[in-house]
Amino acid sequence: MRRGPLVVVGDTLLDIDLSGTAERLCPDAPVPVVGDVREDARAGGAGLAATLAARLSAQEIVLVTALAADEYGDRLVKLLAGQVELVSVPLRGETVRKTRVRALGRSLLRIDQGEGRMGPGQVGEEVAAALRRAGAVLVADYGLGVAAHPGLRGLLAGLSPDVPVVYDPHPRGAAPPCGARLVTPNRAEARAFAPGGTGACPSLRQAAADARALVEMWQAVGVAVTLGEGGALLSVGEDVPFVVPAPVLAAGMDTCGAGDCFSAVVALALRDGRLLTEAVTEGVHRASEFVAAGGASGPSGSAEGRDARSGRESGADAWEVVHEVRERGGKVVATGGCFDLLHAGHVSLLCQAGALGDCLVVCLNSDTSVRRLKGAGRPVAGEQDRARVLAALDSVDAVLIFDDRTPAKLLDRLRPDVWVKGGDYAPADLVEAETVRRYGGEVVLVPYLGGRSTSRLVERVRAGEPEGGEAT
Repeated sequence: MRRGPLVVVGDTLLDIDLSGTAERLCPDAPVPVVGDVREDARAGGAGLAATLAARLSAQEIVLVTALAADEYGDRLVKLLAGQVELVSVPLRGETVRKTRVRALGRSLLRIDQGEGRMGPGQVGEEVAAALRRAGAVLVADYGLGVAAHPGLRGLLAGLSPDVPVVYDPHPRGAAPPCGARLVTPNRAEARAFAPGGTGACPSLRQAAADARALVEMWQAVGVAVTLGEGGALLSVGEDVPFVVPAPVLAAGMDTCGAGDCFSAVVALALRDGRLLTEAVTEGVHRASEFVAAGGASGPSGSAEGRDARSGRESGADAWEVVHEVRERGGKVVATGGCFDLLHAGHVSLLCQAGALGDCLVVCLNSDTSVRRLKGAGRPVAGEQDRARVLAALDSVDAVLIFDDRTPAKLLDRLRPDVWVKGGDYAPADLVEAETVRRYGGEVVLVPYLGGRSTSRLVERVRAGEPEGGEAT
């Protein structure tokens, strides 16, 4: 039975990252001078949760949000186009923007602008129709009025009990509706929401007590308190909570958007019939992968730069790697492909490509992109696993994942000096060659190690043929 789409309801912001280098201090104040700045914009808040869900699921994602009739609202519409089905209502006032100034992978400053709030009035039949066909609902409340709107809350209250509602609350937002399948505050929010809650950074015992109290207060099926690097704690009102530790990550990683990723994964899992414990476990693991891949500041968090995201296991920013090579006058080489089940032919290609310059960037097809190219059942390995395997090779300096059928848009931004493909490709098949040549790059083919094919390897394994030897 096909389930309805995930419908994300909430406040959408415009998030802007101004990222550059900082090599000296300003002469008239002890502040860094940021140069070589590039701008990346993305939908934030509920918009980020919806676009992350779209990348995690091949099925339809619907975003119900309020948008202003200003230049920033128009920009959000363009950022969301093609990623989610947008159902919008009017926003009174100016679009809320959050601009971060970043250097060397760290935030130096955040500037908040805009005061828009969802206005009163009817929400309209289009919103009601979207919620009627929902397979699950994620409410991403950022305190700007969408989740508090009486009309929307009435529609949420009228949903069938079979439609799980995941509610990501905000200190300035509305209380979750009674009967929510899961509410996902962070530990500071849980402490503040809990009866008599004061103080910060509670212990695990306090987080468990807060979650248990909030299950009763909100009459929710479960409350999952996100603990940052500690993972998440799930309570269904019992004395013993369920705790999912997070994988150990390097210090200083950008965690922006991790909560949105967690709630999106949980909502998708519950839509697909998973248990609360299964959904929270998957949410912790996928959110940790998201942070390791660069968080919202990585190109994956940008819809204008949605074509790529860092996949280096170390969490290093692939764009910083490229910038450093260019700063010292080096040559950037790139190649691309699915690299599903890495084999000797892949390794040969990567070694040859790496020898052509000072830095090799692998443009890796995302899971969604591979499915478009190879069909159902592929990829065998997920994009993050494929990226980690590639990043571990000595010949590979950086990995960027793209969602389109071809890496043309990514190459237009990356602009490698040399684009490399295996000799099994005919020049006429390289549709991205025009992009590379347009900015003055070079396209080359290198010798291909014949008799190796991931598709044939998969067929042999599924057929139960013995391992070893070359694919034929």
